[in-house]
Amino acid sequence: MKGIPEDRALMLGQYIVDHGATVRSTAAAFGFSKSLVHKDVTERLSRLSPELWESVHAVLMKNRDERHLRGGEATREKYSRLRDSQM
Repeated sequence: MKGIPEDRALMLGQYIVDHGATVRSTAAAFGFSKSLVHKDVTERLSRLSPELWESVHAVLMKNRDERHLRGGEATREKYSRLRDSQM
């Protein structure tokens, strides 16, 4: 285990709120797995700091609601680059 789980959960939760980060980007920033970040900010954080958990939950729900838009934009950029390289 990397660090004290309670301290880690608070640190990860604060990072998500400060940066509006996704679970994936938070995991990459700290070098943890997505599973560990998700468990920390959903299960542990709700017991440790309900106020912070509410903020994290709002960011995660916003990210979930927007993920199909980010995926569509990534696909659009991919095919745009392919089209430009063929010209």
